[in-house]
Amino acid sequence: MYRVNQRVTCLPHPPASGELTLSGGGGHVSLIVLLGLSILVPHSFPVRMRSLLKVPMWIGVLAACLVAGPVLGQDVAYDYVVAKDGSGDYASIQAAIDGAKSFPPERITIFVKNGVYREKVTVHAWNPRITLIGESKEKTIITHDDHFDKIDRGRNSTFFTYTLMVQGNDFRARNLTVKNSAGPVGQALALRVEGDRVVFENCRFLGHQDTIYVAGEGHRQYFKDCYIEGTTDFIFGQATAVFEDCRIHSTDDSYITAASTPESEPFGLVFLDCRLTAAPEVEQVYLGRPWRKHARTVFIRTEMGAHIRSEGWDNWAKPEAKKTTFYAEYANTGPGADRSGRVDWSHELTEAEAERYTKMNIFSAEKTVERSKWYRVSPR
Repeated sequence: MYRVNQRVTCLPHPPASGELTLSGGGGHVSLIVLLGLSILVPHSFPVRMRSLLKVPMWIGVLAACLVAGPVLGQDVAYDYVVAKDGSGDYASIQAAIDGAKSFPPERITIFVKNGVYREKVTVHAWNPRITLIGESKEKTIITHDDHFDKIDRGRNSTFFTYTLMVQGNDFRARNLTVKNSAGPVGQALALRVEGDRVVFENCRFLGHQDTIYVAGEGHRQYFKDCYIEGTTDFIFGQATAVFEDCRIHSTDDSYITAASTPESEPFGLVFLDCRLTAAPEVEQVYLGRPWRKHARTVFIRTEMGAHIRSEGWDNWAKPEAKKTTFYAEYANTGPGADRSGRVDWSHELTEAEAERYTKMNIFSAEKTVERSKWYRVSPR
């Protein structure tokens, strides 16, 4: 692994022989390629790199690049490593976050080795610019089992049940599973995210009721290539949140979304090019219902399974919400996308209206060039 201030750069087209130079710790370290057959790795490099000795050159270079980072030609640095077996800087994720500098001038990246981390993790407001990178999405798991009755703090107990809470701005996570393992016992959050300009990429969120709470009036959150599983209102809240290329999986007949969009916000929950799937026994699922009366939720170019109810939307026994909510669809596919039975107070976007739903437009509050592209993710 790469410890504090070590940086490795992989070349997209390494030579068949010669010297492959990797920058690290203020200097350079070289890997010597002999006739395209083997790599000599300095002993000062970590075990994983040294283990590349006497393997075909292309395998060695590929493995080195995979360890260094997810994208060839792109730098990646791990400031801390978390490992349950004691081989890292910390044995718990919370300890690594607590050890990070408050309000850092530059991003702090934490690599989390595979393992089941049974802990309740908080990224505090004084911990902006934190990145968590798991070793693998399926095997790097953060889990906890709080739920409404267990917390027992009155009517707002739901909001204390999170497994992972993100309050710091500019947080990023990749290749992680976040799970609430309480089971079907009522409200139990896997994720509570309150920060602004937050990105989750290639992550899994597992729960039942209230899996993901997107919070913060005017705050913006982006989910890319994620898997989200739940039963009732399992994506809810007042933030402006975009879900792109995500799989949204229902495990009970209930509701997917429950937005509480403030009246002043123009977008709310937006699903772009997603897939709505369900367990085999699930047959009656609504796209959403309004937690608060100005809820806004839109599905665009989304594949909808047969489990989606023909009505599509429910008003949560709030007749006035028919006039104040904005529920819309555009260019969706699949058996659940048939709009012939939709409630008459939902909308089908025109092509011109749908063109407004770009990430640049949805996340346009920041005008500076640096901040305007905060939602960009690594190409795959």
